[in-house]
Amino acid sequence: MEISEVSRIYLDGKLVSEFRLDDATRYKTVRIPTPLGRVDHTYTLCGEITIRTADGRTETHEVSSSGLLHNPDGHHFDALGSAGFKDFFLVDPQAPQVAERLPGRGEVCSAPIS
Repeated sequence: MEISEVSRIYLDGKLVSEFRLDDATRYKTVRIPTPLGRVDHTYTLCGEITIRTADGRTETHEVSSSGLLHNPDGHHFDALGSAGFKDFFLVDPQAPQVAERLPGRGEVCSAPIS
């Protein structure tokens, strides 16, 4: 059961949206314009999701995933999670071929190490 979520969406390596979900805000829709003249775009989802486990504990999972969007204009994408809130990706339920998941963590999410 999801308690809260803080997410950032990057398009072509640039931050385009940041939002928080919780009991008061269960979902959010954002319109993100895409640059003219391009058909394919990279996306990255970064953030943290806190869940309550069946035994009542809370766990926070880091969101870090990337993919490709093929001609995304006019599509509505949902951010979905799988693998126990560890894998996140975008999908258009009406046209699943428009979004492609890439394996591994999203590079733009990586925190610098000093």
